[in-house]
Amino acid sequence: QVQVVESGGGLVQAGGSLRLSCAASGRSFSSYALGWFRQAPGKEREFVAAINRSGTSTYYTDSVKGRFTISRDNAKNTVYLQMNSLKPEDTAVYYCAATVSIHNRVLVTTGVYDYWGQGTQVTVSS
Repeated sequence: QVQVVESGGGLVQAGGSLRLSCAASGRSFSSYALGWFRQAPGKEREFVAAINRSGTSTYYTDSVKGRFTISRDNAKNTVYLQMNSLKPEDTAVYYCAATVSIHNRVLVTTGVYDYWGQGTQVTVSS
């Protein structure tokens, strides 16, 4: 059984930084494509960032480019989302997602991910 567990959320002032972590277990971690998504109150879940199985390719939604960085440590079975220059509009529940990837591609849509964490709250105050 695959388990995905996020950590690292919290309350931060605008302009501050947070680093989210996500541990995925159950299969070989290096076989997973991984992504971060977020959902603000009253809004649909949206894509934030993704990384391919080998860690060689990443992709970001436009609103976080230059501010957020996704990375993975396959030895620690962990994916990270470093969030800098946070804005109040970044406030949301952040979800980590994983799926076994055959083609080593970056995956950016919610429907392709099979395993999801419970989410971690990020609140950015103005």
